[in-house]
Amino acid sequence: MGIVINQSFKNTVSTYLGFGIGAINTLFLYTNFLTDRYYGLVAFLLSTANLMMPFMAFGVHNAIIKFYSSFKSKNGINSFLTLMLFLPIVFVIPAGLLGYIAYETIGDLLSKENDIVGDYVWHIFILAIAMAYFEIFFAWSKVQMQTVFGNIMKEVFHRVCIMLLLFAVYFNWITVDEFIVALVAVYVLRMLIMKLYAYSVRFPKIRFYKIENLPSILSYAFLIIIAGSVATLILDIDKFMIGRILKIEEVAYYSVAIFIATVIAVPQRAMHQIMLPLTAKYLNENDNPALEDLYKRSSLSLLVISGLIFLFIILNINELYEILPAEFRGGLFVVFIVSIAKLYDNSIGNNNAILFNSNYYKMVLVFGVLLAIMAIVLNAIFIPIYGIEGSAFATFLAVFIYNTIKILYVKQKFKMQPFTMASFKIVALLCLFLIGFYFWDFPFHPIINITLKSILITLLYVISVYKLQVSKDISQQIKKYLKI
Repeated sequence: MGIVINQSFKNTVSTYLGFGIGAINTLFLYTNFLTDRYYGLVAFLLSTANLMMPFMAFGVHNAIIKFYSSFKSKNGINSFLTLMLFLPIVFVIPAGLLGYIAYETIGDLLSKENDIVGDYVWHIFILAIAMAYFEIFFAWSKVQMQTVFGNIMKEVFHRVCIMLLLFAVYFNWITVDEFIVALVAVYVLRMLIMKLYAYSVRFPKIRFYKIENLPSILSYAFLIIIAGSVATLILDIDKFMIGRILKIEEVAYYSVAIFIATVIAVPQRAMHQIMLPLTAKYLNENDNPALEDLYKRSSLSLLVISGLIFLFIILNINELYEILPAEFRGGLFVVFIVSIAKLYDNSIGNNNAILFNSNYYKMVLVFGVLLAIMAIVLNAIFIPIYGIEGSAFATFLAVFIYNTIKILYVKQKFKMQPFTMASFKIVALLCLFLIGFYFWDFPFHPIINITLKSILITLLYVISVYKLQVSKDISQQIKKYLKI
C-alpha cells in the first residue's frame, strides 16, 4: 500500500484543491456572474458531453489499464499502444459525419424544452472528444505508475481556467457566448497538455506488429463502452433529463446541490487513479491475497476519510445554504440523499477496478445496462412529479442497487468482500456524530459557524478514529502528521 498511500495523498491534496476552486466557481461565481439560464446551459453541455465521452474514447482508457501489464515484449507494448491511439477514431469520424448531416435534427431534439441548447451542438461534440482523449492520455501515464500530474490536470487546471473566465465575464471582457467557446477551448488545451506529459513519460513508437490477444482487447474495448456509458449515465442522466423535462434553470439549482454532495467522492477519485493499475496487476498475476488486502484496506480507508467529509456536509448544510442566493436553497434533500449514495459508493473500495479488470466484466455490463434503464425510467417517473428532488431519489436508488449487486458479485466470484467489523464501527461513529451535532450550531455568522463546527468535528472524529484503531493505514497517517 506504500505507493497507493503516497500517490493517493498527493492526489487527494490536488483533488481537494480542485474541488475547493470548483466550490468557489459553483457556489459563488457561476451563481452570481451568470444568469440561472446560462449556468443551467453550461451544466447541461458538460453533462451531455460526459454522456458521449465513453463512446468517443471507445473504451480505450480502460483497455490500456487492463491489458498493458500483460504485454512483456517491447514490440507487443508498442503495437498495443499504437492501436489504443487510433482506435477511438473508429467512432469519432462517423459521429462527426452524422452530426454534420443531421445537425438541425439533433439541435431540434436537444432544444425541445429549452431552445437555447440548439446553438451549441458542436460544442458538445468537441467537449466529448477532448474529454475522451484526455482520459486516454491519463491512462497512458497511469500504467507507468505516474498519476499525480494527470490528477492535477483532471481536477485543478480546468477549474482555475474557468474561474479566470468567469471573472472575465464579470468585468465584461468577454460575453457569455464567448465564455462558452473559451470553456470548450480549455478542455481541448487540457487534453493537449496531458498528451505532452504522457508522451514525456513514455514516447509512442508507432508499430503495427501482430497483437496476440487482439480479439480479447477489441471485445473488451467495445463492451467497456457500455460499462463506461452506464457509469456516466447514472452520474449525468439526471441533469440531462432535468434539462429535457424542466426549465434549464432547474439544472443550475440541481448542479449546485450535486456538487456539494460530490465532494464526498474526492478521496475515491484520488485513490482510484493508482488503485486501477495495481488492481489490474494483481489480477494479471493471480495474486488473490494481495487483491483481497487491497480491497479491504481501500474500503476502510475510503470509508473513514469520506465519512468525515460526509459529516462536514450534512452537519453544515443548513448554514451553507444561508450564504447562497435564495433561489438555490431548495436542494437540501438532494444534498442529503445523494451524499448517502456517495458515501456508500466510496465504502466499496476498489470494487469497480476489480470488476472492470477481471474476466467477469461482461456480466457486470448486463447489470449496468439494466440499472441504466432503471435510472432513466425512475427519472422519467419522479422528475415530472417531484422535480429535482425526484431526480435525486432516482439517482440514489440506482447507485444503491448497482453497488449492492457489484459487492455480491465480487463475493460470489472472488470469495471476498470489502467490509470488516471496523467498517461497522465507523458507521456507528458517523451516526453518533449526526445525532449529536445536526441540531446544534454556534450563534454567529454562517461562515464562522461552519469553520468552528468543522474544526470541532475534525478534532473529535480524528481522536475517535485513532482511539478505535479501526485502520492501521489511517492511524499511521494520524501519528505521522499529528506527531502522536
